[in-house]
Amino acid sequence: MTGAQRGGWTTSAHEPTRVILLRHGQTPASVQRLYSGRGNPSLTDLGREQAAEAAALLRLTPIDAILSSPLDRARQTADAVAAGRGLTVEVDDDLIETDFGDWEGLSFGEARERDPELHARWLGDTAVAAPGGESFDEVHARVAALLVRVTAEHAGRTVLLVSHVTPIKTALRIALDVGPQLLYRLHLDLASISIADFYPDGGASVRQVNRTSGL
Repeated sequence: MTGAQRGGWTTSAHEPTRVILLRHGQTPASVQRLYSGRGNPSLTDLGREQAAEAAALLRLTPIDAILSSPLDRARQTADAVAAGRGLTVEVDDDLIETDFGDWEGLSFGEARERDPELHARWLGDTAVAAPGGESFDEVHARVAALLVRVTAEHAGRTVLLVSHVTPIKTALRIALDVGPQLLYRLHLDLASISIADFYPDGGASVRQVNRTSGL
């Protein structure tokens, strides 16, 4: 019997793991609107301000553990939240951004011009990968495994996951139990905060999406 069947759409007999999903702040690639996957740019000055603002938004939120993508832009954002909390940021490779392969560092138009047929298929099929890269289905598999692990290891606790746009969208897709269209239709701002509760019986409840200091 699921949590919804026990008496409410978002209730369960067990305490959930609360997962706070934080996207990193601005980088030079963000400014230029380039595919930025496994490349490792640092935050811009504005990106560091955005990370500090996200930390301020979370200042009254108890956090038991912080996990971050290994890339610098995520680590720097995670460190801003961890400062003063007495928490050590744990690097988790499953939080890394999609590998865009040969499209890394290209704009949308440049990638489309380079591989027009493949790029068109990639836009509509999550099983298709960029040349030399990773498909969204592969991202889904590792994010799903991560959430199972985090829910088991941090049952009833609050965990901050600092990551990138595609893994965060994927985590929200899993929580909402919806199809891949969400990846293409959901907008997530830089340094935005989303929150979902994951229950040990497999249920989930999305509580917040894309909160920023500007809202």
